Amino acid sequence: MNPTEIKVPKLLDFASIFESTSRRWYLWVTLLVLLILWAFYALAMQIMHGHIVTGMRDNVVWGIYIVNFVFFMGVSYAGALIGGSLLLFQAKWRGPVLRFAELLTIISLLIGPLFILLCIGRLDRLPYLLMYPRIQSPITWDVIAISTDLIGCVIFLWLVLIRDFARLRDEAGLKISKWRRKLYTFLALGYRGLPEQEKRLKLTKNIMAAMIIAIAIIVYSVLAWIFSVTLQPGWDSTIFGPYFVIAAVYSGAGVLIIIMWLYRKIFHLEAYITKKHFVSIGVVMMVLAMFFAYFTFSEYLTKWYGQKEMDSKLLNHLFNDYYYTFLFANYISILVPIVIVGIRKFRSITSITIAAVISVLGLWFNRYLIVVPTLEIPFLPIQDTRPDWISYSGTWVEYSLTLGGIALFCLLFTLATKLVPPIDISEMEDIKSASSDTNTPKTYFG
Repeated sequence: MNPTEIKVPKLLDFASIFESTSRRWYLWVTLLVLLILWAFYALAMQIMHGHIVTGMRDNVVWGIYIVNFVFFMGVSYAGALIGGSLLLFQAKWRGPVLRFAELLTIISLLIGPLFILLCIGRLDRLPYLLMYPRIQSPITWDVIAISTDLIGCVIFLWLVLIRDFARLRDEAGLKISKWRRKLYTFLALGYRGLPEQEKRLKLTKNIMAAMIIAIAIIVYSVLAWIFSVTLQPGWDSTIFGPYFVIAAVYSGAGVLIIIMWLYRKIFHLEAYITKKHFVSIGVVMMVLAMFFAYFTFSEYLTKWYGQKEMDSKLLNHLFNDYYYTFLFANYISILVPIVIVGIRKFRSITSITIAAVISVLGLWFNRYLIVVPTLEIPFLPIQDTRPDWISYSGTWVEYSLTLGGIALFCLLFTLATKLVPPIDISEMEDIKSASSDTNTPKTYFG
């Protein structure tokens, strides 16, 4: 990359974000808070009346909550994989998008497990999972894996933010309150950009990047095994581990593109987030769409060809009762990104973003098809069963809590922009310095 093409932002370029808050920002935050409060009302109804207010019954014991859990956890692991890979392999175009991947990881990882709690009828028994864990249980594996991943990702995020925290601490031209100045001083932990500090920080970041890549793959494989170690038709599959990992990175790439587009428009980052970044992440999304298509084809082909009785019932249920959902999730949402990104004349920032939206929606419905229709086909014959015990339909409570989770996701991203610059300034400087290929010593503070 030509160093003259790399434009490095200055901290004061984002001074307006830190120094003042517009009325539009307050209105947006108010809307998000109201949606979250509505979700709390729905949660109160569920706690008072029980799971009868949801669509979950004796047969379909999992519903939209588990779909959301699997989806958000996949997005978080995708952020870890993409962010860690970009940093570890020193991709020269990583600078403007690295921070989005880092925040995507942590925020999704905080929200995903909340949906598991919504499935638990007796929250008072939750501490028993930690007090008396059974290592034979995949649920215990998942708790250990998610906790490890959260700790690792928080450490990684803090490491990559240290230098920008130091900038915020020492920038005299930035008019911020004293408590924020003290906060940045605490978070920077005495970093001054000394050569020895730079060397240690770079080494530590590379080690953590490699670790979170490995942890993300392991954790999402464990999540897939919760399904595949059962004998339930539709879940009893040996390829669920890699299938879930590919789907996770695929959905995460789509969400990352959507966030890039929103930040680019809201904060006027056109000079930093260019078409090249959208095309680069778009190519990643296209390749992942091809891998996802292969795994999806393999999964359904083997079930159809084997002609096991329960597998045939599940496939007939999918093709008849969920035909349009199946068509969108496993055809349209895969082919659209491949066509738009694969054909050069269709590539534009808008078209790639639209393809990302379609792929993200398709991945959510794909998770829905994995969870709900499978549970609607009982593994054991059940006599005199009411139809509403077998079929599932989400209620206003479930959709309200889902909307509340999305609102919390947006709120945490909104608040993050008030604490750190939307662009990783320090990484941009590193890329500029490496591309210029000079031996001139770099001074950290201007």
